[in-house]
Parts: sequence; structure tokens; C-alpha cells
Amino acid sequence: MKIAILGFGREGQALYKYIKKNKGWDIWILDKNPNILFPKNTKGVVGKDYLENLDNFDLVFRSPGIPYLLIREKVKDESKISSMTKLFFGSFDPAQDKPKIIGITGTKGKGTTSTLIYQMLKNSGFKTVLSGNMGKPMIDYLKESKKADFVVLELSSFQLQDMATSPDIAVVVDMFPDHLDAHKNIKEYYNAKSNIGRYQKKSDVIFYFKNNPISTKIASASPAIKKPVSPKNNNLKKNFEMATAVARYCKCSQAVINKTIKNFKGLEHRLEFVKTINGISFYNDSAGTNPVATIAAIKSFDNPIVLIVGGKDKGFNYDSLGLAIKNSTVKNVVLFGENKDKILKTIDTKKCPCETAKNLEEAVKIAFSKAEAIVLFSPASASFDMFNNYAERGEKFKDLVASTTNWYTKH
Repeated sequence: MKIAILGFGREGQALYKYIKKNKGWDIWILDKNPNILFPKNTKGVVGKDYLENLDNFDLVFRSPGIPYLLIREKVKDESKISSMTKLFFGSFDPAQDKPKIIGITGTKGKGTTSTLIYQMLKNSGFKTVLSGNMGKPMIDYLKESKKADFVVLELSSFQLQDMATSPDIAVVVDMFPDHLDAHKNIKEYYNAKSNIGRYQKKSDVIFYFKNNPISTKIASASPAIKKPVSPKNNNLKKNFEMATAVARYCKCSQAVINKTIKNFKGLEHRLEFVKTINGISFYNDSAGTNPVATIAAIKSFDNPIVLIVGGKDKGFNYDSLGLAIKNSTVKNVVLFGENKDKILKTIDTKKCPCETAKNLEEAVKIAFSKAEAIVLFSPASASFDMFNNYAERGEKFKDLVASTTNWYTKH
């Protein structure tokens, strides 16, 4: 069988190793980067025309970063299009493999919820695997997953988009418009997310936030048993409530759940406390890649904030962010990146003075010079104008904060 792996990044490399070891197929690597390094004796196509002639392959494995519709335009037979996620789900034999698969999706909070569910199950003595859109590619955990009690997967819209299988336990956290730069429209984005429950069995279950109309609508597409969660909180703690509901369903004790929440340290790049310098506390929320996430971050503080925003434009309307800034404790805004002027237009600069920076380093220095209590880095934008991903951007922010200690001492 002649197969193509589209994109040779982290996931593409893991997929190559798995197929090379287990399948014996004729593997081709296709990548836009003309300087990509292939494994020895491996064929491939690189450069701007790498997606041409896809119909010559029996199977085409796409990477999440390549829009599905772009591939679909090049492949006449849709059944030829596959992915690591489809391969992973299709590798379990119900007669031999015992894990219950828990899939978590949403726009905001899926990483925190996934991690909490994983920790609650693990602390309860269950053999549990955490993967998906977190940590190592899920195919690296396939052997371990087949022996597990539970497999917890954080699933993005790109991973779900062409799925025809749904997890045993589906979880839909808060949903808002996102990834409008990669999906044809908002309807396609929500439709992709709906695959989390669309192919469930009637005996499966789906959890969702009852107060989020989009999460509720996505859950309604599932034939499974509905488990609505009505959160008492409207911040990070609502994800604790969702994780608790799922853990209880999986027979975790309340004592273990409470202890797990008490010891939870949070995730990197999600309202992550970095450091306090001369009374100014720095927070890294680089995972805040849309206006809704940044609005939620702003509402988490009562003290005066200097907000750093900006990055790659994903097609958002930032009016709601401008209004949230006006009605918050944000005292100054520092903007950088491709969309800085677009965001600036939505802010009442008479009430909240703004400055622009040429890069993140300059933005951090300006923010520190203006701050009274808090510097919050929550970009409300993607990272791809200056960085490979939000994690790299967050690490850069933390490095800059560390170096700011030296900068402050010298000035």
C-alpha cells in the first residue's frame, strides 16, 4: 500500500515511526518546507506543490495543521483521507482491549479539564493514559492505552473534523468562535466539534455545560445519554466542576477528587504565575488565543492590570474584548503583532491608554514600566506571526520576565 504523510512535524514523525514498524507500507513524506530532512531511504515531495497528485496514494494521512478542506480539494475519494486520530481509534479490538476512551473538546478549558480528569482517575488507582492534543502524539501511547482502564484525550476541531468514531465518554466544555483562519466558517468549526458525540452509541454518555448554548447544541447531536453540568462558577473553577462530574461517573471517590483539586498546580501557559518583581506579578496566559479566553483571564483579577495582547489575526471581531477592557481593572494595554492595529480600534483609549510595541520583548518592557500590580500576557490571538506555537510564545514571555529582573536592576 502506498501512503502519504502530510507534514513531517512532531505528529508526522511519530506516525512515520509507527507505520514503518507495524505496517510495512510504502511511505512517502510530503511537506511544504523544502528543507525538511527525511529519514534515510524514504521518498517524498517538498515545496509549494507538495499537495499535488494526492490521488496517486492509497491513503493520505493529514496532520492537524493542514486544513482538511485543502486536502479534500486534492483527493477525489474522501475515504482515502486519514489521520493519526482515526488510526488510533481504529486500532482497538473491543473483544480484547478494555479501555474506556474519554474525549474532551471545547474552545476554552479542555486542557485543564483533561488533566484534572486524568489525575483524578490515576489517583483513584485506575490505569490511565493522557494524550491527544497534549504531550506526546497519541500513537506513541497506543500499546500502553490497550492495557489501560481509561484513555483521556484532549481533542481539537482539527483532530475531530473527519472522524467517524466517537469516544465512549464525551466531554464538551465552553464553546466559542475560534480557528476562523483555518475553517471555512464558524458552522464548519462547530460541525467538526460535534463529531465528539455524533457517532456515540446510545449507551455512551456525553457531558456538557448547560449554560453554554453552543456546548448544549453540540451535545444534542449525540445519541448518547446526556449529562448536563450547571457550573456554579464562571472562571477556571467551572472546569473543576466538569472534571468532578466525569470523575464521579467513573466511580472516583469524593475524597480523591477533593485532594486532586487541592494539589492541582494548573497548566503551563494558562494563567500561569511566572514571577513577582518589585511588587509586580507577571502572568503567562499564552494559551489565550481568542478574545473570549482573554476576557476570562481579565475577569480573574481585581487589582490593576497592564494587558499585553496581539499576534496572528484569526478573523475575530474584537469588539467584545474592547468592551471588557473598558469595564475591567485593565489600566493600560500594550499591543504587538500582526493584528495590533485591529485590536487597538476597539479600545477606548481615553479610559485605557495604549501603546504599541514592535515585538514581545519591547512589549514586556513597556508593560513593566506602566504596571502597578499585574502584568497579564493574554494575547487573544494566534502565535504564528512570530512563533511556531503558543507554547513557544509563552516560554519566550517567561524568559523575558526572567531577564526583566536584570533589566530592572540596571535601570
